[in-house]
Amino acid sequence: MNLISCEKLEKSMVELQFSIDADTFKKAVAAAFKRESKKYAVPGFRKGKAPRAMIEKMYGADLFHYDAVNDLFPEAYEAAVKEAGIDVVGRPEPEVVSMSEAEGATLKVKVAVKPEVTLGEYAGLKVTRKVKTVDEAQVEAEIKRMQDRNGRLLTRDGAAENGDTADIDFEGFVDGVAFEGGKAEHYSLVLGSGSFIPGFEEQVVGHKAGEEFDVNVKFPEQYQAEELAGKDAVFKIKLHEVKYKELPALDDDFAKDVSEYDTLDELKDSIRKGIEENNNKQADAQVENDLIEQVVNGMTADIPQAMIDGRVEELVQDFQYRIAQQGLKMEQYLQYMGMDMDAFKGQFAEQAEKQVKMRLAMEAIVAKEGIEATDEEFEAEVNRIADVYKMEADKVRSVVDEAAVKADLAVNKAIDFVKEKAEVTTETVVDAPAAQEE
Repeated sequence: MNLISCEKLEKSMVELQFSIDADTFKKAVAAAFKRESKKYAVPGFRKGKAPRAMIEKMYGADLFHYDAVNDLFPEAYEAAVKEAGIDVVGRPEPEVVSMSEAEGATLKVKVAVKPEVTLGEYAGLKVTRKVKTVDEAQVEAEIKRMQDRNGRLLTRDGAAENGDTADIDFEGFVDGVAFEGGKAEHYSLVLGSGSFIPGFEEQVVGHKAGEEFDVNVKFPEQYQAEELAGKDAVFKIKLHEVKYKELPALDDDFAKDVSEYDTLDELKDSIRKGIEENNNKQADAQVENDLIEQVVNGMTADIPQAMIDGRVEELVQDFQYRIAQQGLKMEQYLQYMGMDMDAFKGQFAEQAEKQVKMRLAMEAIVAKEGIEATDEEFEAEVNRIADVYKMEADKVRSVVDEAAVKADLAVNKAIDFVKEKAEVTTETVVDAPAAQEE
């Protein structure tokens, strides 16, 4: 391979031109003929037995030339990239300039590269750390959730009330005809949960176990099943059983039963401290986000779309892996959500762009400040990964790319550098939304 030129184009694209010598190309053409010739039929010859000249006469003189280029391209392209000293971030768009066994082949490739980044201010940035106060309503809400989780379901003898759980059979009809998906047996419905069509649950309230009755409702105009949208429907109901939840008393015995604490006040203190710690973590995370956003907004970089598309692919693969752990295939998920892959990928576009910009900004700080990850930090990360995935550290060390891990660690150190150099003022804010909610 001989690198002929490396020309910078717009949008962080580069055009490489390189050649493959005649001897290497000729041998590749001969190897391609030997491998591929049996694919081509020539009258008077069995497949694979026709002379090369006859095959090329029928199918084109450069037939095996393209096969040879395809065989030689990966290695030649990689060598050209290395010699040019570029950091490729996208797939190459190759073009054959010329090819002959006498003179070899000349190829031209356009490819996206990591952009040059010009940083703005990144040290001495100003940010306000806003810490929410602990709203007592949040503490009481958590206590009530714990009370609800520890309640007992008991059979109700009388009429069903809001909040009860009804065991019902139902079948729905529109214009006297049963519709698909409108039937179930022994369905457990929490009355007042709003999980059914408006008006349905309200008409179950007041009935007793053993009763059979009709529920008359109207499907919403914007209902997901278009054939039912806006239609009047009748549901035939059989009420098998009604249960209500008996909640435990909120006292010291409750605290002992549901926690490690001896008194209700101690339990509440623990919840209060947990909320306070969470509020501080949220405040710290917001400070980091605000600082990164300032750095990103202050930098300039001509980011190629290939970088964002590549990050989208990584996010999609990560999502695919996570749902696979739950036994769900991507095709099924898309079908359930009623979208195609392009629409699904589009949901990640904004997140991917932010992450790419953040990474570029932090890598620029790494380079400018000479930030590096030490061997000790690498080993600590290996051990952390081993703990998370329940693996031996040696196994982790053998499968991870040390350079890539150290690059990630350096980026994290760059974030820490920005935070350490920032001017942070703390402000306490009342958590009004939570108070209103409660």
